[in-house]
Amino acid sequence: MKAIVLAAGRGERMRPLTDHTPKPLLEVHGTPLIEWHLRALARGGVREVVVNTAWLEEQIVSRLGDGRRFGLQIRYALEGRDHGGALETAGGLKNALPLLAPEGETPFWYVAADVFAPDFDFAREARTPAPGGTWLAHLWMVPNPPQHPTGDFSVAQGLATAALPGASYTWSGIGLFRAGFVTELMADLRPGDRARLRPYLDAAIGQGRLGASVWDGTWTDVGTPQRLEALNAGNRSAAPNARS
Repeated sequence: MKAIVLAAGRGERMRPLTDHTPKPLLEVHGTPLIEWHLRALARGGVREVVVNTAWLEEQIVSRLGDGRRFGLQIRYALEGRDHGGALETAGGLKNALPLLAPEGETPFWYVAADVFAPDFDFAREARTPAPGGTWLAHLWMVPNPPQHPTGDFSVAQGLATAALPGASYTWSGIGLFRAGFVTELMADLRPGDRARLRPYLDAAIGQGRLGASVWDGTWTDVGTPQRLEALNAGNRSAAPNARS
C-alpha cells in the first residue's frame, strides 16, 4: 500500500511562521508535522510515499530526502517546479496518480500534512472498509473542533452523507482512496489543473460510494500559530481531539 502526503499549501493562516518555513516542516514537540505522518505510515506497513510540494518545496525535499531514514521510499510531485504553484487538493491528487496507482485498484492513503494525528494506526484502520465494497474512498472523521462547528459530513451505516445539524463530523484529513475515485469522478481534470477535492467527495456521496468512520484519537488541525503553540505547550499524549 502506498500513500500521498499533501504538503503543497502556502499556509496563509500560519503566517508569519510560514513566510520562511513550509507548513509541513513546522515542529510539534521537536518533530516536523510531516515526519509524524511518515513515521506512522512506516509503522503501518507503508513503504512508498508520494509527497506533493509547491511552497518552499526545496526545503521539504532537502529535509526528507529519499525517505530511507524513515524506512520509506519517498518520491515527489513538484508542483511548484512543474506547474508554477500548488494544484490544490484534487489537482494534486490527479497529478500524482501515476505515482500512486500505476496498475489500477490498489488503495492508497491520502494524508493532509498539516494535521496532527500521532496515534493513527494505519495498519489497523486499513481493515475498516469492506474489501469487496463499492466504495471509492473512505474517510476518517473526528468530532467538530470549535473553529468548524458545522462539520463536513454525517455518517450513517458506514457511509458519509451530507452534514446534518447536530450530527455532523469533521474530516480528519486522512482517507483511503481507490484509483477509481480519480479515474471515474475526476475525469474532467487534466494533470496540472487546479481544483479542490470537496466537489468530488460530494459526487461520491451522491453515488453512495464514500465510506466514513468516526475516529476518536488525538487530532488537531494545526491551522493557526495559536494552535501550534498550544500543541507544543501541552503533553505529547494530550487528551483525544485536542482542539485548543
